[in-house]
Amino acid sequence: MRPLTEQVAVDGGSLTVHRLTQAPDGAPVVVALHSISSNALAWVPVARRLDGLVHVLAPDMRGRAESSHLRSAGLADHVADVHALLVHFGVTRPVLAGHDMGAFVAALAAATHPEDVGAVVLVDGGLAFPSPGSLFNAIADVDEVLHSIIGPAMDRLSMTFDDDAAYLAHWGVHPTLGPHLDGASGPALAAYLLHDLAGPRGQMRSTSSLESVRADWADLVSDPATLSAVHTMQCSATLLYAGRGPLGQPEGLYTADRIAAAHLPPDVTVRGLDSDHYGVLLDPASVAAVADALTVSAGPPSGRGIHTSVR
Repeated sequence: MRPLTEQVAVDGGSLTVHRLTQAPDGAPVVVALHSISSNALAWVPVARRLDGLVHVLAPDMRGRAESSHLRSAGLADHVADVHALLVHFGVTRPVLAGHDMGAFVAALAAATHPEDVGAVVLVDGGLAFPSPGSLFNAIADVDEVLHSIIGPAMDRLSMTFDDDAAYLAHWGVHPTLGPHLDGASGPALAAYLLHDLAGPRGQMRSTSSLESVRADWADLVSDPATLSAVHTMQCSATLLYAGRGPLGQPEGLYTADRIAAAHLPPDVTVRGLDSDHYGVLLDPASVAAVADALTVSAGPPSGRGIHTSVR
């Protein structure tokens, strides 16, 4: 289905929320939160597997895509937006799903507003990144750190592009996303990438706010409430982690040893995926694993519908 959009009143203006699926009244609800310089359409491949079964509500988080006019001063702003979304749609205790930064937001929301959240599914995020002495802490400049991790995704925030084709060409040489553009997930990936692009021909730019990306990253690596959230959540949780990194690095952001050393609560289910940081939302096997985790976490229909002005 073509995603329907709805505007949710939040601090500073309106947040664009995409309804990525259609489902009967009373079907479970998943709120899907994207990564640090991404947008809601990253969740389309997963949502397609849930269409007709689960309501998937995915916001363009503030500072990104159709919510780029809103600025983020840190992850607490995103948590407040999630609460506003739930009130707007009349949703009670949904599953919060998050990829990368979105996973940290989901965990923080579950820890600080336990009455809002039924379960969380964390996809290659939500758990503190590698320990002191690692690359993340050895480099002082935020932009340099982000470039070392996500490369072209960070570069494009300060670039201009002639047209859609030039933007897709930039992504076409990406070591992990590029091959997908020529594969079965190519159309969905292209739509997701172009959802990030705005401006007149010859001066097109990413909508992701570099200021917001920097502010959000600071919380990911240094905010005590954010880093402890995965340990203080009061709901069931699943962590799915990629075996390879964002640029195809042979070691992912998380490893089994790092996860074991984090001493997660015993009710957190952990599963590794044979994919990279981006492929977890694109590779068919990983997409199926994420969709299955969401279905299990969502549980049976509630008998309650969602409030919406769009049908």
